[in-house]
Amino acid sequence: MATFLYRLGRFAFRRRLLMTLLWAVMLGAVGLGAAKAPAASDDGTSFMPGIEAQKAFDLIGERFPGPAANGASARIVFVAPDGEKVTAADHRAAVDTFVAKAADEPKVSGAVSPFTAGAVSKDGSTAYVTVNYEVKSGDLTDADKAALRKAIDGAGDSGLTVEVGGNALATQPAAGGSSEAIGMALAAVVLLITFGSLAAAGLPLLTALVGIGISMAAIMALGSTFGLTLTTGTLATMLGLAVGIDYALFVVSRYREERANGHDPREATGLAVGTAGSAVVFAGLTVVIALAGLTVIGVPMLAKMGLCAAGAVIVAVLIALTLVPALLGMWPDAVLSRRTRKGGHVAQVVDNGGTRWARFVLRRPVTVLVACVAGLGVLALPAAQLEMGMPGAESKPVSSTERRAYDALADGFGAGFNGPLTIVADVKGADEPKAAARAIAERIGATRGVVSVSPARFNQAGDAALFSAVPATGPNDEDTKGLVKDIRAERPGLERETGATFEVSGSTAMDIDVAQALQDALVPYLAVIIALALVLLLVVFRSVLVPVKAALGFLLSVLAALGAVVAVFQWGWGAELLGVEQAGPIMSLMPIFLVGIVFGLAMDYEVFLVARMREAYVHGDRPVQAVVTGFRYSARVVAAAAVIMIAVFSGFVGAEESMIKTIGFGLAVAVLFDAFVVRMALVPAVLALLGDKAWWIPRWLDRLLPRVDVEGTGLAASPAYEASPVGGEPVGGEPERQEPART
Repeated sequence: MATFLYRLGRFAFRRRLLMTLLWAVMLGAVGLGAAKAPAASDDGTSFMPGIEAQKAFDLIGERFPGPAANGASARIVFVAPDGEKVTAADHRAAVDTFVAKAADEPKVSGAVSPFTAGAVSKDGSTAYVTVNYEVKSGDLTDADKAALRKAIDGAGDSGLTVEVGGNALATQPAAGGSSEAIGMALAAVVLLITFGSLAAAGLPLLTALVGIGISMAAIMALGSTFGLTLTTGTLATMLGLAVGIDYALFVVSRYREERANGHDPREATGLAVGTAGSAVVFAGLTVVIALAGLTVIGVPMLAKMGLCAAGAVIVAVLIALTLVPALLGMWPDAVLSRRTRKGGHVAQVVDNGGTRWARFVLRRPVTVLVACVAGLGVLALPAAQLEMGMPGAESKPVSSTERRAYDALADGFGAGFNGPLTIVADVKGADEPKAAARAIAERIGATRGVVSVSPARFNQAGDAALFSAVPATGPNDEDTKGLVKDIRAERPGLERETGATFEVSGSTAMDIDVAQALQDALVPYLAVIIALALVLLLVVFRSVLVPVKAALGFLLSVLAALGAVVAVFQWGWGAELLGVEQAGPIMSLMPIFLVGIVFGLAMDYEVFLVARMREAYVHGDRPVQAVVTGFRYSARVVAAAAVIMIAVFSGFVGAEESMIKTIGFGLAVAVLFDAFVVRMALVPAVLALLGDKAWWIPRWLDRLLPRVDVEGTGLAASPAYEASPVGGEPVGGEPERQEPART
């Protein structure tokens, strides 16, 4: 592997104009494809096939066909001033005028007066109108939306407070807004401090932006074919930008090191790609494994996001191995520090902050190990109280009309009104379909916790009935979850009595089923990605204990990150500082999403840091000295890479979308815990305690595993490699152990 990448780096350096042109052509080609591709639309794929709520939803679509079934809708809420009622003559006239105007629009399939539909609260203070469209929200034109807004404004002129819910007028939230730019600016500052050179700081940013441009343009170009949207590409943007900077950072850092050791630009580029590039390949492969593992969950949207992000990571790896060395060939001296450019090569690498920190840990490994485990363990405690759900309008800021509409309906009609249960009865096998549907509705209506049940509505064939049940509690209340279970428990008895069956759906039941399904899938998913990564790390490090230590360290960091997420977003600790106005359950997709991403990133740091220790170990250093050597060359760069990722992910905390905000925060704190607590403290402490045992592997297993040479022993064949501090070793397997020089 190292030899192949060494040759690739030298080739990219020599053919730098061709390599740069190829990437430029690729960027232009996918950009042109994205510009000419039709806009992506919802492909109608089931959100999570197999769960009851989805089966019920599919049954409704089958038995109750019609354009409005999946069309856009807007729920307009009218609230009378204090002391007045919406049934007053002037208010009633304003509402009826609105209904007439809305119903007259060409794409509206239905809008009924609340006074005839029974959509007025008992105290008369609140009423609502549901405007249904024949087309999906994405197919509504600006003119369609403007007409609805104009009708709403007219109703508000009468003194009524008018709020709007639903998806017809909802705007697509931005991923990160201005805070994304702040994250990029912070990344640039960190790179400048790390390298002390504008060119060295700018190169990783430039190549990362090229990678993101190619990845996002490809997603847009393929969007209509595979049902990909900009939301699907949010994760690709997050990870592509972060790892794109990191991977280029490691190659550039190693190039500067090899130049400081006296190598000419072309040889230094080959050595940088052959050594740091090997770590980049395997680090990227672990991230791709974790992201591709999202396909086993059974959620099409999550699978698409994972695969798109995996593609962005692959692009970042390829750019680090080809475009970065090509750009180094164009400006071979620009990325060097001023001291190296003026004073020539530096043969002796002096101690730095990394070596001092490593020795600090190595002098007291037990204390550091206990402190790390205890600290992360305490932070992980809130994760035991994790509650999953799908926050809706109640989680939006109170400044949004969706949140005010939600609150007005809850005040006027009860907490459960915002989360009604949709019941679809399949009466095809019943002797008396109408009597069977009536019996089902009566039994559900008599269930404790149900406030009301609407009259059953039959389809044209008469073999299915549809009605709704309003719970007494809100959508995310534990009592509502229990109610759904109780209603479903009535099914076997009703089926025996009536010959008909029913299923429960609606947004509330869907959220409950999704949360349970994802919770059940979390452990198998975790086992799959850990098993695959253990095999990969076993091949890379040729050690049994190092991969196990890496996996356990990941579990500590991810549990601590989940604990922090629960404390902030579920319990509300410091939530106002992040713009979270309403604490509540964590979005169901978030934990499994976080586990996959954090695992990939944790393995990144493991490979980057420990690969350099392994390189020093196989070239003669004793175990403790190998740890110090690894920190001497990698600690500052790993720390910079972690700070960059934290800055980039923190930029997404400014997003309006709850899921993106939560993931951005979770990833930022996870990187903080994993890079600075696990990899920088726990890892050297464990390796110090294990000594030579850390690199032990049974001989039979050593013979079975393929040799990928990530530590670059095969590069000893390069004459210039003899000048390296770890050079001069024989080719073809591990060298003989050498005593390190004692000072």
